Amino acid sequence: MKPLRHRLAHFLTPHGHEAGDKVDAAMETSRDGMRTLWISLVVLGVTTVVQAVIVALSGSVALLGDTVHNAADALTAVPLGIAFLLGRRAADRRFTYGYGRAEDLAGVLIVATIAASAVLAAWTAVDRLLHPRDITHLWAVSGAALAGFAGNEWVARHRIRTGRRIGSAALVADGLHARTDGFTSLAVLLGAGGTALGWRAADPVVGLLITLAIVLVLKDAAREVYRRLMDSVDPELVATAHDTLRAVDGVLGTGQVRMRWIGHALRAEADIVVDARLTVVEAHRIAVAAEHALIHAVPRLTAATVHTDHTPVEDDPHATLRHHAPAGRRAAPSSAYFSG
Repeated sequence: MKPLRHRLAHFLTPHGHEAGDKVDAAMETSRDGMRTLWISLVVLGVTTVVQAVIVALSGSVALLGDTVHNAADALTAVPLGIAFLLGRRAADRRFTYGYGRAEDLAGVLIVATIAASAVLAAWTAVDRLLHPRDITHLWAVSGAALAGFAGNEWVARHRIRTGRRIGSAALVADGLHARTDGFTSLAVLLGAGGTALGWRAADPVVGLLITLAIVLVLKDAAREVYRRLMDSVDPELVATAHDTLRAVDGVLGTGQVRMRWIGHALRAEADIVVDARLTVVEAHRIAVAAEHALIHAVPRLTAATVHTDHTPVEDDPHATLRHHAPAGRRAAPSSAYFSG
């Protein structure tokens, strides 16, 4: 049984499951994502310009690698922004689940961008090791490195926080990308310090270390995007769904529960077991109650289809009639299935 405070919150908070409610929620999360992207683009754009000026003055290859990575991170806002705009479009006869998967495609582009920046940083660092060059304006390089860290860490926190709140794996991956950029910016300080002490190879060596850091974040981002493309969900969400369904009056057991992400929203399909002696209307009522409970118990779940099956019918083992009873006007109607 749910705690009293949860019941009161549910009673006092306006809510609904109509199609309009779902569209409003999708629009709100899209606006949050777009707002975060615009702010990130401005902050990283300013940081990149400052660092680029210092690179031109100093010739630091470590700072160049960091600048290129920051520029790439800022540009990833473009495919993500397009994905968020596409996600606002309503489902149609061709794309019956809507356009939320555009975010997953944007995630693939982000991973590709991170990989490209790693290749460029590595190539530049190796070239500088083979062809040494003096570094000047070390204090300016150090200041640019600190600015890069501050800008990237702020953007990383903002993107990750927003991404987790709206359920966007692509935005979370982009935030992890920015966080690594921040630490690689600090690594530039090591290169500047080594150069100041007379070690000419310090700058390109740090550039190679930055490349390694980029590869590590590439692994994490690729794993996040891969899981989303493969319809992976947190097992705890599935466990929560089973517990929620079993707590609904009239549900005698649960069968298979499946979930998948569509953009930054979850959809679910679940099987429940009810008494075989119920009428169509009674089974339908339980299916509707189960759907309602699921949507309120599982975070980011916006639609659920609940199928009802029945306990064994001993007096009529050859019964084969199955009936589908849609659960009212809902984005993803529940259905009751049982033998008559």
